[in-house]
Amino acid sequence: MVAAGAGFLLSFVLIFLRVPIAVALGITGFVGFGLLIGWKQSSIMLALTTRDAAMSYSMCVIPLFILMGNFIAGTGVSRELYKAAQAFLGGRRGGLASATVWSCGGFAMVCGSSVATVVTMGKVALPSMRSFQYKDSLSAATIAAGATLGIIIPPSVLLVIYGIMTETHIGKLYAAALVPGALGILGYIAAVKWTVWRDPASAPSAVKSSRQERYQALLSVWPVVLLFALVLGGIYSGIFTATEAAGIGAFGAFCLALARRRLTRQVLYDILLDSAQSTAVIFGLMIGALIFTEFLNYTGAHTALLSFVQDSGFSPFMVIVVICVIYIILGALMEELSMMLLTVPLFFPIVTGLGYDPVWFGVLVIVLCELGMIAPPVGVNLFVVRSFAPDIPITTVVRGIGPFVAADIVRVFVIASFPILSLYLPALFFD
Repeated sequence: MVAAGAGFLLSFVLIFLRVPIAVALGITGFVGFGLLIGWKQSSIMLALTTRDAAMSYSMCVIPLFILMGNFIAGTGVSRELYKAAQAFLGGRRGGLASATVWSCGGFAMVCGSSVATVVTMGKVALPSMRSFQYKDSLSAATIAAGATLGIIIPPSVLLVIYGIMTETHIGKLYAAALVPGALGILGYIAAVKWTVWRDPASAPSAVKSSRQERYQALLSVWPVVLLFALVLGGIYSGIFTATEAAGIGAFGAFCLALARRRLTRQVLYDILLDSAQSTAVIFGLMIGALIFTEFLNYTGAHTALLSFVQDSGFSPFMVIVVICVIYIILGALMEELSMMLLTVPLFFPIVTGLGYDPVWFGVLVIVLCELGMIAPPVGVNLFVVRSFAPDIPITTVVRGIGPFVAADIVRVFVIASFPILSLYLPALFFD
């Protein structure tokens, strides 16, 4: 336990000193393993872990889903999704903000990245809401919160990483994320309604769209909906695996980009370059986390901690509550991937040792990460909003984010209290 505690402390220190997360975790794992066993064994562990991670078939799903999301983003589908949501919801007070939540959820289905969603949808939604005199506090908070749906609604890259780290079925994780993702959309819309009720001036009424306009809006997004149904439907029906689904999705997105004649040579180069860079970053993080996990496993910290929890008299649900509190505190200080890579190797054996389902815990962790992305003081999405809207003070974004944070806290409580909400669909599709 002392060695594991020293390892966590060193990792935190290195991360807060702005050492890249992958390097910080890798250094900690390598040095810790070397001090405990020997430097030769640590070098062998480093080489084998890197080779196994880089050559793992299951890791192929990551670059393929990233490529799929980048091809979809390159077709300009974000604007069409927003127009479709706006056509159905924009006529009500606060409707444009609700449309932003729905379109962020739709874009997240084919993108899988929170940061990509907040940047892409923000550039589309913010000018529209400003043109209808929405207050910046509501507009920016809606975009920041709605974009977090990208890490929970399939195909979520973060769920894939959790599945690879814990050897949990990715298809089951995707099925388990659907209900919590829908609850997230409804919760954020409720937050919009609450904000508008408290301050009607924050969201003036807009003009309703005609039936013809709604029909045209739906026609423009049907190929994306079909692609999403093909990818996830194939996984849930057992026709193909998550990796095969990712390959089909990437090819389908490529064909969609070609059909829309938006795939120029420069656009194709930018998409491939961005996909390669994102993949390299994630692979580096995964390798660093796996090295750190090898060190933790040898210290026996999770076994000792599980024994302590079982002998302490705490109920299993109380342990989950404590873990949730830890994630909420860490979420206000760290970005979601760092938090997950640091904590899952320690908490996962404890949670499964208490008899909880690893699929349910994976969804709970991702929802807690969503909460961390918008929780002040350093929620990542709060600052990403400023990357495309530097004229909006961070205090304005923080002022509007409160109801959305409250909605996420309620969602965490509901998912933690009623695991069936996450486990019903995996059991239906796969058991």
